[in-house]
Amino acid sequence: MSTHEPSHIPVLTEEVLAWLAPRPGGCYLDCTAGLGGHASEIAARCPGGRLIALDRDPAAVTLASSRLAEYPHARVHHANYSELESVLDADGVSTVDGILIDAGVSSMQLDDETRGFSFQEDAPLDMRMDTSRGPTAAEFLAGVTRRDLVNMLRRFGDVGPARRIADAMLRRRERGVLSTTGDLAAAVSEALPFVQGTPVEVRTVFQAVRMALNRELASLESGIRAAIRRLHAGGRLVVISFHSGEDRVVKNLFRDLSRKQRELRPDGRVRHVIKASVKLLTPKPVVPGPAETARNPRSKSARLRAVERLAAPAPDSGA
Repeated sequence: MSTHEPSHIPVLTEEVLAWLAPRPGGCYLDCTAGLGGHASEIAARCPGGRLIALDRDPAAVTLASSRLAEYPHARVHHANYSELESVLDADGVSTVDGILIDAGVSSMQLDDETRGFSFQEDAPLDMRMDTSRGPTAAEFLAGVTRRDLVNMLRRFGDVGPARRIADAMLRRRERGVLSTTGDLAAAVSEALPFVQGTPVEVRTVFQAVRMALNRELASLESGIRAAIRRLHAGGRLVVISFHSGEDRVVKNLFRDLSRKQRELRPDGRVRHVIKASVKLLTPKPVVPGPAETARNPRSKSARLRAVERLAAPAPDSGA
């Protein structure tokens, strides 16, 4: 752990509270507790209710638990938001009034140079959001194929010269020098020798490796589907994303789940109609204002979307 005290400014706090609308006696789920910024604000607004917070990062669980200690109705679990239903089942909770997912990497993880998320300091290439399990980024890259590496850089980092950078990474891997953040940054620079200074692709390559290693988009999709299943009718799901790929997952899921869907038979006749399960509350994403981005530059790419759970949908026979 870094020797400095981690700091974190929760993003879009007023907007989160406005869309989530926590109330006394309500039951809420914060799927990304982090340092407890959003969680503490929610807990303060639901006395007599419950706040169940999750985080996949053991360090965040410890820090959020400390921050939420003043709220006896709050509890923090070590879990990924894709596992939220298991957590609720273990706590004896069937449905909740509101759920928050704040996707992506946290400031605490970026600022801790020992975690390997940043290229600002040379450190072991770890990048695990959950340090208690799974391969490190160095171990992951040691076994990835060229094809998968190129696809990963393009999908998660929008990296243009993906083949050039992948080949440079693989050359360093063959020489046994792809085990630190400095090694990975050097691979990108070696692939782009015509670029003066640090190539902008260093940041997007780090992002791509991190997102692939932690299966962030898959976890986000399964977490959103699980969250909607566990909302009361009228309950709300608020999701904050920072990466275009994350926002695309949220936007597409919310769009599809807010529309009636028809399942067809092989002959083209409608087998049944599935009613919309949510009402879309934010046709366009909510973004930080100028004051917030000036105070917290990392908030600039944040996008908030929200939906409200409709009555449990039931299949209708179609004509």
